[in-house]
Amino acid sequence: MKKTVLALAVAATTACAGVAQADVKVGFLGGFTGGIESLTPPIFDGAKLAMAEVNAQGGLFDGEDMAMPSGDTTCSDASAASNAADRLVNSEKVTAIVGALCTGATIAAANNAAIPGNVVMVSPASTAPAVTDLDDNDLVFRTVPSDAFQGEQLAKLLLSKGIEDVAVTYVNNDYGQGLDDAFTKTFEAEGGSVTVNLAHEDNRADYRSEIGQLSAGGSQTLVVLAYADTSGQTILRQAYESGAFTQYAGGDGMVGNSLIEAVGADVLEGMIATRPGSPDTPGTDIFTDLANKAGIDPSAVFAAQSYDAAFLLALAIEKNGSADRDGLSEALRDVATAPGETILPGEWEKAKKLIDEGKEINYEGASGGAEFDDNGDVPGIVVEMAVEDGKFVTKGPVGE
Repeated sequence: MKKTVLALAVAATTACAGVAQADVKVGFLGGFTGGIESLTPPIFDGAKLAMAEVNAQGGLFDGEDMAMPSGDTTCSDASAASNAADRLVNSEKVTAIVGALCTGATIAAANNAAIPGNVVMVSPASTAPAVTDLDDNDLVFRTVPSDAFQGEQLAKLLLSKGIEDVAVTYVNNDYGQGLDDAFTKTFEAEGGSVTVNLAHEDNRADYRSEIGQLSAGGSQTLVVLAYADTSGQTILRQAYESGAFTQYAGGDGMVGNSLIEAVGADVLEGMIATRPGSPDTPGTDIFTDLANKAGIDPSAVFAAQSYDAAFLLALAIEKNGSADRDGLSEALRDVATAPGETILPGEWEKAKKLIDEGKEINYEGASGGAEFDDNGDVPGIVVEMAVEDGKFVTKGPVGE
């Protein structure tokens, strides 16, 4: 049952949907339906937790509330993502956006609504390298490292476990292509063999033909770079039925307990995966405590990154001095970057006081530091995940 802090966030969001009681809107774009629908709720909860803390500790400016209207991108439908973003930008008049989550949705929302509307977006989950190359007028940021890094780490992890040949299938979009490219290049450069590499389309009911092609290479390990609630789930179920593979692996899009429930705990026991993680810092410890008190799983995929995205945007809006969109990206870089007094999760009142006094701050968040580079990207760590006793568990940072 959600506790008081999260209840405040829900109340604020509900109020925004009806009679507009809040003065500053930060939108949220997520895949509430589609390929990551089971992963999206805790990511949304992470952002709402940050919003609730802002409102409970004095709000923005002279006590204005922060509200978070949301939109559904479906993850994979560019038109849905564009329409949801257009509503937030042009009807809801948001100052900024947390999201989107899936890379294709982020790119569509940015190109068709946010960039034309001069709206800053901070994605907590769009990991594909394609985000780096957006011509975005310094409006698109992310609090999660690129898959160029995650793909390398997944390849090295499998090789470290003595897995020297794999069959790979990836969802045919920016996310799947980017992750596959990084994984395959590293795996082969480090001495491994990719026996078959095959793209697949999302949201199909039957992948038996693809599984036949994948198994023809003779590898016993199948790497699936897709989504837990759509193609990834179906492929794993049908791969098991085929009897062709004995070991499964995947990236962050596959890390959801809904996948285990759908395919079977016995089937997936020992599955290996990776996802962006959080370093062991004071900020991560504080977030863990705040999330637990609010009834949120602090280890949920991208929940910490979403908290950071929302908290950073609130800090930037306060720093910018108004709910105007102009100047917000510069303010975002200011509050996320040294020098300045360190601000940790939950320290809104402290941060607001320092900003109002004209002092510099440096946010060190729930998922680590947020030192944005010229492209709006951040460094990060990748953690190993494994299915043990019917659930995904974190084994620790890859390479340590």
